[in-house]
Formats: sequence, C-alpha cells, structure tokens
Amino acid sequence: MQSGLVIVQLLNGIQLGVLLFLVAAGLTLVFGVMDFVNLAHGSLYMVGAFICASLTLSLGSFPLAVLLSLPATFAVGLAVEVVFIRHLYHRSHLDQVLATFGLILVFDTLVQIVWGPAGITYPLPNYLNGRVDLLVAEFPLYRLLIIGAGLVVAFGLYLVIGATRAGMLIRAGASNRVMAGALGVDIRALFRYMFAAGAMLAGFGGMMIAPLTEASIGMGNDILLTAFVVIIIGGIGSVRGAFVASLIVGLIDTMGRAFLDDALKLVISNQAAETSAPAVSAMLVYILMAAILYFRPQGLFPLRGR
Repeated sequence: MQSGLVIVQLLNGIQLGVLLFLVAAGLTLVFGVMDFVNLAHGSLYMVGAFICASLTLSLGSFPLAVLLSLPATFAVGLAVEVVFIRHLYHRSHLDQVLATFGLILVFDTLVQIVWGPAGITYPLPNYLNGRVDLLVAEFPLYRLLIIGAGLVVAFGLYLVIGATRAGMLIRAGASNRVMAGALGVDIRALFRYMFAAGAMLAGFGGMMIAPLTEASIGMGNDILLTAFVVIIIGGIGSVRGAFVASLIVGLIDTMGRAFLDDALKLVISNQAAETSAPAVSAMLVYILMAAILYFRPQGLFPLRGR
C-alpha cells in the first residue's frame, strides 16, 4: 500500500513537472533569446484554457478542441507580439515588467468580458476518464496522457532546436543575438514567431489542466512564478534545463506535500510536524533555487557562449 502511494505521488510530481515545462519552455526562450521579461506569459496559459473550454462545449469533442485551440493561441501570441511586445524590446527590464504586468490586467478584463467572471468547467469524455492499473496502484488515464503529451512536446523541442535550421537560429540568437543579426538573421521575425510559439506552449499547458480544475481568471499567475523559478534553476535560455528543472521542482513540491509531515514527525512532535510541514514544503523549491543561485548562478544547464 505504501509503495503504491509513493508511485502515485511520483507520477503526480511528474505530471506537475510536465505542466511546468510547457509554461517554462516558452518563457525561457523568450527570456533567454529575446532578453525580454514577460509577466503576461501566465495569461496566455489562461487564454489557452478558456479557448479550449469554449470549443469543447461548442463542439462536444475535447481532442478536436485542443487541435483547434493550438493555432488559435499561436495567433493570439502573434497579435500580442505585434501590437505590444515588439515596442518593448529595447526598453529596460523595469519597463518590460511594468508593461507586461499591465497586460495581465488587460487579459483578465478581456476574459471576464468575453467569458464572464465565473470559471468554465467541463467533463472529460468517458474514454479519457478511466484509470490505469499499475499493479501496485491505480492512476487516472488522463493524467498519464498529460505526462505523455509533455514528453512528446519535450522530445519535439529537442529535435527542433538541435536538428533544424530554425533551431540553429534560436541557438545563435541565444548565444549572441547581435552577431546573429549581423550575419543576416531576421531578428524581428525570429522574435515574433518564438514569442507566438511560447504562447502556444503555455496555452497547451492551460488546455491540459483545465479539465482537472477549471478555466478561471488568474489561473496562470501562480504557475508563472514557479516557471520563473524553474528557468533560474535550469539555466536561462536552456530548454533542456527547463525540462530537467521542471521535473525536479514538480517532484520536490509533490513529494514534500505528501510525505514531509511524516519525515518531520521523526524529529519533532506530531502537532509541530503537522503545523510546520505545509510551510516548509512550500519553501523547499525556493530553498533549492537559492542554493542553485549561490553555488551555480548560471543554472544547471547554462547555454554555451552566453
């Protein structure tokens, strides 16, 4: 029974890590290559969830809604980059933070106008709502599909960045965007499509989690903070670092919440352990980030030449 609980919590941690990766992958490229601090990245996570929720209720098919929502979220990212973001590239990070914080308020207001103040909930289709027998425990099928989808995205990004011309341009821009521009790379186009791709990845994360919770206003704010922690741990601009750090953070957060109180009971009283465990668990990820900043400030997988 205990081994089954451990396996379930491990899978929950991997699922959380995969969702973090979908947000952090685009964020680390935008921050690492474009040197742009985008606080509104979590809003794109929210927009993807709401678009997918609306299409699911309208079409009656969740997989079809996801397929249609991905290009829709990409288009939203393109529009945001053209209308707002491109005018901020040469401004200071403080200006970028203030402007994109304003975008968070704009997105929240627009979502409230279009979809209303209440969240949108919708059930999964029956064929995705079952459980899988893992011999020692059962685990929801849809959560396994989230893990699988995240691993497919991670592998796809690995191939694109490591084995395509577009990936070569991304790596060149991350290492030295001034030199890349001098060699004829269209930096504006690179930035535009990279921002839109990051928006689509964030939106995909929102689409995946919405059936388990709901599409709600402000749902991207909490995961955005954790995504920034992930890219600091993994290394700014490194997709591999974002993937590894996402899994580490997801496992630490999930396992800490599940088992830290039992571990603390070995050294302190039961009441003190139950009282302090939630607070200590919430701190673990930030303690790890502080340790990484002290011992390896460039992150676990820094970009070469950066």
